[in-house]
This record gives sequence, structure tokens and C-alpha cells, in this order.
Amino acid sequence: MAKQAAFTCTACGAAHTKWSGRCDACSAWNTVIEEQPLTTGPGRGAGLVKGRTVPLVSLAATEAPPARTESRVAELDRVLGGGLVPASATLVGGDPGIGKSTLLLQAAAAFSRRGLRAVYVSGEEASAQVRMRAQRLGLADANVSLAAETNLRDILTTLEADAPDLVVVDSIQTMWLDTVDSAPGSVSQVRATAHELTTFAKRRGIAVILVGHVTKEGQIAGPRVVEHMVDTVLYFEGERGHPFRILRAVKNRFGPADEIGVFEMTGNGLAQVANPSALFLADRGEPAAGSAVFAGIEGTRPLLCEFQALIAPAPHGTPRRSVVGWDGSRLAMILAVLESRAGIPFAGLDVYLNVAGGLRVTEPAADLAVAAALLSAREDVALPAETVVFGEISLSGAVRPVAQAENRLKEAEKLGFSKAIVPKGGKAVSHSGMTLSPQADLTGFVGDIFGAG
Repeated sequence: MAKQAAFTCTACGAAHTKWSGRCDACSAWNTVIEEQPLTTGPGRGAGLVKGRTVPLVSLAATEAPPARTESRVAELDRVLGGGLVPASATLVGGDPGIGKSTLLLQAAAAFSRRGLRAVYVSGEEASAQVRMRAQRLGLADANVSLAAETNLRDILTTLEADAPDLVVVDSIQTMWLDTVDSAPGSVSQVRATAHELTTFAKRRGIAVILVGHVTKEGQIAGPRVVEHMVDTVLYFEGERGHPFRILRAVKNRFGPADEIGVFEMTGNGLAQVANPSALFLADRGEPAAGSAVFAGIEGTRPLLCEFQALIAPAPHGTPRRSVVGWDGSRLAMILAVLESRAGIPFAGLDVYLNVAGGLRVTEPAADLAVAAALLSAREDVALPAETVVFGEISLSGAVRPVAQAENRLKEAEKLGFSKAIVPKGGKAVSHSGMTLSPQADLTGFVGDIFGAG
């Protein structure tokens, strides 16, 4: 019995039973294509050998955990969870031109200095172009082998013979497998090539790093199953107008997720930033209306950044809400709570909110800092000097405690801040040398800081 044809959307990966001009899932036109089934099932033709089961309790005695290899680049090792793990698959995504190839070329050179045999496979550039970039970055003497190839069968054959310790594939969308009858970059090809490379990494004990393109929404292009296949998913973020780059771990089987590493793009490549809090606050001058310093936590490290707000009359009657670096839906919630619980309206006013330095903040602990910046901009009153703010705001107007308050205050004190507006009822931080202003609800916060209830 012949298998029924399957149709897949190349934009979102949704499956369809028949062809249609428009995808029902993402509403994109002319993206539904026929997907040919794989010629071999999972595990067939991959050279795998049937084994036996091993009791979990005996693993500690029979198999030692794989030893990590540190690159001696502290920011990269932090995001990886302490170093590179053998037989692991890592997926790195980011916007075009953000510096993914530069980062991974520097990483391959750093690991090669630690004794690993590294191979850099480029499907987008010729070997001479990669070598030219290496010379510009000062890596001409790095012991890294280069290959310019897109046929996965040829690549795996070469890697089987060379047996390196680290393989960088740039990028997964350019690779193609001759057993899959579709164009490179399609859903079938991306899924099949990612599966082959991940299986190869596990079978031969080689660490594989894959580069993935992103969509206009900022997600890694291709089926989401690719992110489930690999062990670690990293996003390389940053604004084109800022030199700072953030390497963020959104999935990590060998370390903490949501960990970040901060780099600065220079003429000689990416330089790691040892103290990102001081860097993000370097351009902050005298206290101004609409500015609030937030003491946040990114992964396991405390990080201070500045929220900037601007309130202006709406010239055309319809107020505008513009956000950069924060969640727009959460801004709408904070504005609604301020109007409903504290009696401070923002109707007829344009609201602009920005996180300085190109950083993206996701934790709810920034609610109180956003409210402080909005009220400061609306009342044209600057917050007290050398003050940091953190706390989560509930829909009832209460200010809720947040995790790791002690680490936040220690980081702020280290950078010279002497005052902190914090939630009331959190863990005791009395040993801190800072002057604390505990706040129980939004009404009290408005009265204490801005002198109006």
C-alpha cells in the first residue's frame, strides 16, 4: 500500500493532508510543499549496534561522567554550563550579521588552544573567506581545520576519517542530504540533517555546534523538533546600533538555562565583558526624569540595567505604546494597575519604554522599576540619586517579593548604589550596607517616592 503524501509549510512547519495555497496555521501564502518520506527509518543505516540495558544505579560505577573542556573564555564557559561536553549537540541562533560566525570561529580557536581538534565546516563561505576573517580576528595561527561543503554525506565521511573533538557547522540551513528529495533549507532537509549530525555526535563522542538562521519573529527557522533534538539551544542577541551582544541559553541539559554571557563587538572581534552591570550603566549621567535602575538576575548572575520612559501628549487622539527590550503586554498591565489601583491615568498620553544598552529583560521583578520610570516621566520628577528598584506588581496593586534579593543588593552596593526600593516581606537583607525602602503596595510606593497617594 502506497504511503499517503504529506504536505508541510516551510514557514512554520505545520502539517497538512493536502496542498493549499495558504497555510491555515500561519496564514502564509505559497509555503505549503509536498514532503517526501524519509527513505530510512530512525536508527537505520546510521551504523548503530544493538546493545543491552544497564541499571541506573550501576551507572556511577561503570561509567564516569564526561569531562568538560573549558575554553578559558569565561562568558562562553558560563553559558555552556562550565565548558564543552563531549558527545553534545548545540544549536546557536541569531539575526543575520549579529556575529554568530565570528563568535563560533573564536570559540573553535579557543577550544583548539585547550587541546581539542576542531573542524569548522562552512556552507555559506569559501575556505579563503573564512581564513580572511580569521586573519582579521588574529586567529591565523589557530589549529582549526576548515572545510567548505554542503553535502552532508561527504562531510560525515570526512569527519569519520579525521575523528575531531569539535565540529562547527555553519549553517544547518545550507546542508543537504541526498536521501531526502527536497531543496536545502526546507523543513525535511533541516530535520534530517540535524538528526544525522546529532546521531553522529552521540555515536562518535564528538561535540557538534550547529548555526541556525532565525525568522522575522526571532525564532530559529525550521521545525521546532530540531530544538528538541539538540542538548543546548543558545540565542545570540543584540541591537545593531549597540556594540553589546548577549549569548543567552534557553535550553541546556548540562547547566542552568537562562544564563547569559555578555560580549562587546570590536574591530578585533568579540571581547568578553567581565562586569556587564558597569558596562550597561556606563553612559548614565545625572539622575533624570523617566530613568530607573533595575537590579535584575539573568541566569545565575545579578545584572543592573537602566529603564528609560518618556510620556508625551498624544497628538492624534490615539495614544501610542512603544516598548524596546521588554514585554509590551506587561507594560499594558502595569499602566492598567497604575490607573485602577493608584488613580494615575495615562489616557491620551503616548508611552515609550526602553531598556538601555540593547538588553532584553524578561523577569517579572522589573515591574516596580518600570512603574517607577513611568511615574517619574509623567510627574517630571527624578528618582533619588544612587537608587535601585526591583519588585513584582500584582493585579491587586500589591508589591510581591522576588527571588535572590540579597544578590541583587550586593551587586548594586558593589557598583556604588546606596539606596534600594524593595518589596516588603521578603527575606531579611538587614546585613546589607544599603538604605532600604520596603514597599507593600503601589499606593504606598507612589506616596513615599512621589509624595502623592
